[in-house]
Amino acid sequence: MIVTGKAIPKSTLDLPLALSGGANAKLADYKGRWLVLYFYPRDSTPGCTTEGLDFNALLPKFRKLGADVLGVSRDSLNSPTPFCAPPDFRFALVSDAEGKLCEAFGVVQPKKLYGREFIGIVRSTFLIDPMGRVAQAWSPVKVAGHAQAVLDALKAATSQ
Repeated sequence: MIVTGKAIPKSTLDLPLALSGGANAKLADYKGRWLVLYFYPRDSTPGCTTEGLDFNALLPKFRKLGADVLGVSRDSLNSPTPFCAPPDFRFALVSDAEGKLCEAFGVVQPKKLYGREFIGIVRSTFLIDPMGRVAQAWSPVKVAGHAQAVLDALKAATSQ
């Protein structure tokens, strides 16, 4: 499990990431820059789309502060509904179909919806510093105002 203030383990930094658009990366590729890593339950759902649009709208401000943004879900690149970032998203989404990144960050947990219990992603965000440490974490996340709260935390962290 990833802990705030601690370095992300090398094994997690080296996990292969399948990005929307067909590219591949690793968390280690983002070392030296701030990274907003947000986990969301499912592509193309209202709350998840709103959250992505909120991060997308603030993306120029995140980038001005030296931060990249990645959204992560367990949706597969081969799902019947194509896994992809909406055309107006200017950041990549990560397909973690095997759940390894979700498991490493501890975001897959028991959930309840309409009385049904299941295991799923708890909407969570991690602000990772340029050294590869978790500077701040939010879980569970309420979508409204969340992207701005993360930007405010980044501003505070970069002004020190």
